[in-house]
Order: sequence, then C-alpha cells, then structure tokens
Amino acid sequence: MMRALRGLPILIGILSVALSACNRSSTPSVDQTKASVPGNTAATPAPPVNEDAKALAAFLERVNQYATLHQKLENSLPKVSKDSTPQQVDAHQRALAKLIQDARQSARQGDIFTPDTQAVIRKLVGNVFGGPDGASLKASVMDENPGVPNLKVNSRYPDEIPVSTIPPQLLQALPKLPEEMEYRFVGNALILMDTHAHIVADFVRDTFPK
Repeated sequence: MMRALRGLPILIGILSVALSACNRSSTPSVDQTKASVPGNTAATPAPPVNEDAKALAAFLERVNQYATLHQKLENSLPKVSKDSTPQQVDAHQRALAKLIQDARQSARQGDIFTPDTQAVIRKLVGNVFGGPDGASLKASVMDENPGVPNLKVNSRYPDEIPVSTIPPQLLQALPKLPEEMEYRFVGNALILMDTHAHIVADFVRDTFPK
C-alpha cells in the first residue's frame, strides 16, 4: 500500500505534462488565429482611373497604328534625298498620299480623334487659350488661317492656306506624336497632319474656347 502511494506523485506529474502538451498543440498561435479570421488581411485598393489619361493613351495607340501603315506604304516608294528636286519631292508626297487614301478609303472624322479624345483635346486647348496669354496665342494661330468650310479626312492640306503655328505651350500639353505627324490648326479645327503625305489624317472641330 505504501509503495503504491509513493508512486502516485510521479503518475500525477506525468499526467500534468501530457495534459499541458495537449493544450499547447490544440490552441492556435496568435498568427494562426489572425490568419483564420476572414477579411483580416485588407486588400490594397486599386488606384483611381484617370479617364483623360486613358483616352489619350488609346489615342496614341491609334496614331501609332496610322504611323505603322504610313511607314509600310512609304517604304514601297522610291526614296527622296536632299538632292531631290522640288518636283520629285512633290511627286513623292502625292504618290504617298494616294497610297494612304486608298488604304483608308473608309476613314471618317473621329476614327483617330474619337469622341472621348476630342473632349480631352478641347479641354487641353481650352486650358492654354483660356489663360492670360490666350488672346495673343489665338491671334498668332489665326493669322492668315481662314479655315476650310468642308474639311475632310484624307484630303490634302489646303495649298492656299499657310501651315499654321502651334504655340509651344499647347505642344507641351498635347500628346507627343511620331515623326510623320504634326498638329496644325485649320480655322478653328485642330488637325492631325501627315507631313510626308501632306494630308489630313483626322481633326477635331471647334477647339477654341468660346
């Protein structure tokens, strides 16, 4: 009997250790508890979309598609050089224009300057021409720039109208174009001009602020 009692504290100790180990293994750690709570890890919110920047990025994609077509067609023609005569340069220009016009027979106003892009362009032009120097900038653009009543996509830039000046302030605000293209004003319309072919790729009507 006394021998059994002497072994009792040892047995109690063994049971205590086993119970403690069992409790530790069944109780989740703090990190495990946090990980198991739904919604505990907050998702990083997506940045807001700048609709103007999105419209201009899509515009540049369309411009680059046009430039790719331009380059393909121009590469099919004999090259002009610094030694080419004015007549040869003019013939090259008109031949390229014909190729582009044929390739874009179905082109319409707004294909490159889509409505959302036109809205952003008018906003950018308005910011520049609506400033303190707006009146003088507009006067420099409109000098000898009467406009064309029936401006059309794919048409030749009017020979009777001097190539208009684009204020540096506006060029800095507008998206940068590939080498083959320039912004120009014809009357109150901002045109996308193919400088090698001397034709109107697209245009935005009524760009000046009222």
